[in-house]
Amino acid sequence: MNGRLAHVRWGIVGCGAVTEVKSGPAFSKVPDSSLVAVMRRDGAKAKDYAQRHGVPRWYDDAAALIHDPEVDAVYVATPPSSHREYALMAIAAGKPVYVEKPMALDHAECEDIIAAGEAAGVPVFVAYYRRMLPRFRRIAELLADGTIGTPRLVQVLLHHPLEARYRDPANLPWTVLPEISGGGIFVDIGCHTLDILDFLLGPIVEARGMVSHQMDVYPAEDSVAMAFRFGSGVLGTGLWQFGADRREDRVEIVGDRGRLVFATFGDGPIRVDAANRQETIPIPNPEHIQQPLIESIVAELTGKGRCPSTARSGARTSWVMDQVLRSGHRP
Repeated sequence: MNGRLAHVRWGIVGCGAVTEVKSGPAFSKVPDSSLVAVMRRDGAKAKDYAQRHGVPRWYDDAAALIHDPEVDAVYVATPPSSHREYALMAIAAGKPVYVEKPMALDHAECEDIIAAGEAAGVPVFVAYYRRMLPRFRRIAELLADGTIGTPRLVQVLLHHPLEARYRDPANLPWTVLPEISGGGIFVDIGCHTLDILDFLLGPIVEARGMVSHQMDVYPAEDSVAMAFRFGSGVLGTGLWQFGADRREDRVEIVGDRGRLVFATFGDGPIRVDAANRQETIPIPNPEHIQQPLIESIVAELTGKGRCPSTARSGARTSWVMDQVLRSGHRP
C-alpha cells in the first residue's frame, strides 16, 4: 500500500448474512468510505445483494473483485477456511484487508497473513468489533480508573440450548464443521469473548482446556472448559456449553476492591459491584454493530486515527483457541 487514501472504496468478498445489517451498510455510512463492489460465488445472490444495497458492481469471482482498480480495500466475509487465501490475494494486490473473525482456521494461517501483510506493507484488520463498541469502551474506562481496584480473576460462562438447525446431520451449518470453521460454536462465537478480554486485560499468555462431544450431533466439540493466564498475572476460567437448558452469558472480572459483570453478546447493562459503588450502566449497541470498528479502520487508512483490532491481536485469539482445542481434544 502506497500512502494514505483520501476516500476508501470497499469491496466485499462473501456478501452473506453477516453483511446484511452488521457490517455491509456501514461501509457507506462511515465518512470517507463507500461500498462499490460485492462478490458471492452464486452470481444471482451477489446481484440481488448489490441491487438491494445500492452497490454499483457485483462479481461471482473473488479475484475479479480484488483486482478491480476501483476497489481500494477488501472485506473478507467468507467462512474461515478461505480467509487465508483471499487475504493473501488482496495483500498481493496491495490492498488493505478487513477479515471476518476468527482470522483464519488456526494460528499458523494467521501467521501467514501477518507475514505477507508486513512484508508488503499492507495493513490487515480483523472483525473483532467489540473493541470499538461503546459498552466495552466504558468497561475499559472503569478498569482504568480503578473502580474495582486491581483485577485478580476472570470468570466466563456461556450456555446455549441445542438449536434445531444443528439436529439435521445432512444440512449442518458450516459453523460446526471444523474443516470450514476451524472448530465449533466455541470457535465461532467464543472468540469474541477471548478477544475482548485481550483488549481489556492484555494478552493471554497461557491457556489449556478440556473439550467434549457430549451430544454427538455434529463433528465439532459442544462443550469446552478452559483455564487461562494473562501476562499481567490475572487468572481466568471459562465454561462454554451448547446443549444447556437455557441461554446464559456472563463475564465477571473480580478485583481487590470490587467486580464488573457484563455479557459478551447483546447489550444488557454493565453491573458495577464495588465497596462504594453499586451501579448498572445501560449502553445500547449501534444499528450496524461493526460500524464503530469500520470507522476506526477508515480513519487509519486515511491517516486520521488507529484501529485497535489488528492482524497481530486477531492472531493472539486464534492462538488461545488452538491451545485449548489441542490440549483438550479427546476422540
